[in-house]
Amino acid sequence: MENEVKLTAGAMVTFAIAVSALVILPYIQVRDVKPPEGLKPYTSAELRGRASYISNGCVYCHSQQPRSASFAPADAQRGWGRPSVPGDYVYDKPHLLGSMRTGPDLLNIGVRQPSKDWQLGHLYQPRAYVAESIMPSYPYLFDLKDKADPGEETLNLPPGTAPFGKVVVPKPEALDLVKYLQALKRDYPILPPEPKDASGAPAAPATAASAS
Repeated sequence: MENEVKLTAGAMVTFAIAVSALVILPYIQVRDVKPPEGLKPYTSAELRGRASYISNGCVYCHSQQPRSASFAPADAQRGWGRPSVPGDYVYDKPHLLGSMRTGPDLLNIGVRQPSKDWQLGHLYQPRAYVAESIMPSYPYLFDLKDKADPGEETLNLPPGTAPFGKVVVPKPEALDLVKYLQALKRDYPILPPEPKDASGAPAAPATAASAS
């Protein structure tokens, strides 16, 4: 009986430490994070595209968290953008940080590849744009037609990619997904945190006399 009590007490202490370290302390650190100047909330179309991003499993192969050069120098060398900060994800619920990089990081894909035509064509047939790509194509996001209806967009595909005698028309789901990808821009400057004194209030700016 005594051993069971010790085992239960030990398990509860271990659980409490884990919850404190993995849930409570991180929440305290980021609960008051404000959106950086330049970060805009997603539009309704971008939110629909984000839902499509999740439902199509993009998060399984793409991360959204460029890391610092000291931790992962290859991220900067690949042109994935500056290291992400908590404020970058203020409007992201749930967060789509990802844990695999079968494909490139996408937090700044809207900066690296802003072309709507490229994004749509890449979804339809990735290897027409990146020959070595192992990304699956998403033909069910598009309709094949003999002729586009009035007002419909058609894909401008590389020669030899479009089905013979057909036009490829993106469905609304594809258009929304591309709008979400184009919205992934974290190229605004990140200012250092405002210095605070021991009480937590903003510190007074240093004068020339105090700085000398």
